[in-house]
Amino acid sequence: MTGTDANRRPGECMSELGAIDVSAAVEGQPPSPSPPRRTYSNPLLDGPILRTLLKLAAPNVVALTAGTCVVIAETSYIGRLGVEPLAAMALVFPFVILMMTMSGGAMGGGVASAVARALGANDAARAATLAVHGLTIGICFGLVFMIGMLVFGPRLFALLGGQGRVLDEAIAYSQVLFGGAVIPWIMNTLAALLRGTGNMRLPSAMVLVAALLQILLGGVLGLGLGPVPSFGMRGVAAGTLIAFSIGTAVMAWYLLSGYSRVKLSVRRIRLQGAMFYDILKVGAVACFSPLQGVLTITLFTRMLAGLGTEVLAGYGIGARLEFMLTSLAFAVGIASVPMIGMAIGAGRVARARRIAWIAGGVSFAAVGCVGAVFAVFPDLWVNVFTDNAAVRAAGRHYLSIAAPLFAFIGLSISLYFSSQGAAKVLGPVLAQTARLVFVVAGGWWLMQRGATSTEFFWLAAASMILVGVFAAAAVRFTDWNPKARPAPAG
Repeated sequence: MTGTDANRRPGECMSELGAIDVSAAVEGQPPSPSPPRRTYSNPLLDGPILRTLLKLAAPNVVALTAGTCVVIAETSYIGRLGVEPLAAMALVFPFVILMMTMSGGAMGGGVASAVARALGANDAARAATLAVHGLTIGICFGLVFMIGMLVFGPRLFALLGGQGRVLDEAIAYSQVLFGGAVIPWIMNTLAALLRGTGNMRLPSAMVLVAALLQILLGGVLGLGLGPVPSFGMRGVAAGTLIAFSIGTAVMAWYLLSGYSRVKLSVRRIRLQGAMFYDILKVGAVACFSPLQGVLTITLFTRMLAGLGTEVLAGYGIGARLEFMLTSLAFAVGIASVPMIGMAIGAGRVARARRIAWIAGGVSFAAVGCVGAVFAVFPDLWVNVFTDNAAVRAAGRHYLSIAAPLFAFIGLSISLYFSSQGAAKVLGPVLAQTARLVFVVAGGWWLMQRGATSTEFFWLAAASMILVGVFAAAAVRFTDWNPKARPAPAG
């Protein structure tokens, strides 16, 4: 057995030929093949696409649902601290979401894609080297967020309208959370490394555990319990960092221990520009998508503010549903990244494209069907949040127009992640750019005409169709064939 054969293990793609009976040949008899050895296959490369995709997506659905529960729970106990802390959280929340989506979905997708492509090409050494480079990128971005928010955060919150106690509470929360910004960046990078190997269970389990601890610790440290005093907004932020630290420690131990297909080791690693490029050519470009998404929602919300508090509140309730439903597309899209990355690494481009379209179809159908139910029965969602008749009417109106078209948002999100797996993410990012331009131009035109909320809601709905169609077109017409085989790890 060769050294290569000895190092192979179950789970890696391999095909063995039967050994030849040498003794028979020596005796002058025709050689007869011995029984073939057991053939191992990689289910991400060779398994049925839909079943494998759903199996990988299931843990992600659980983890993302837990994240939604955290948002609801935090809103609940921060509300107990008073109106000002609740308003302060509204100022900080967009920056928190930006950090989490950039570290987990955008740059994390770049890390997972690079690792998956290396494993698909049977280059475990390159995958291990990419893991160290990905972690280095995560630490650097965490430091950028930390310094940026500590220095410029107070000014940003003031520009968004924060003043008095509201501004003080926002600064208190951000100083603790973003003071430890490296922790969530490392946690999401480690989760991305594991997902790149096809391991969805451990990172999803750690996200779930961290979410439960975040709810518990944030509530105790924020509100106080027994001998533990109330630390207010600082305590809520500290609970988040402690919970993330525990998840980070478990995943780091797993990767360092050698149980994963990629062993994380910093010994004798020489940082290489080619490795950084392999990750950043996907991750850096992908980061523009959450930036544009946050900007689109912020600008559209500002436009609706001129139509009255009730309309704005009704839209906000509908937007929460959009956020929850599109998490289904996140789960499916993230699951497609290692499948597509390994297929691309193995040179199986046709399979990679089939995975992308199947993942997109699942996301479109899942999000669209649930959205259609709430479009027909909007009170199932709207009445949970308010008793105000005007706000309920605005929420119903928005959902009746936009909810069925959430499917296109689901499609665009899924194809965005699939394109990360293929290292061809520019097209879906430009689709998000087209949506931003469409909303800004259309909103400005509607404001000049003194348009009603109905017209603004249709603008939002039309922008969903546009981003979904453009993302699909980008995948359809982008060449996914690798230009050249990447250089081996040195």
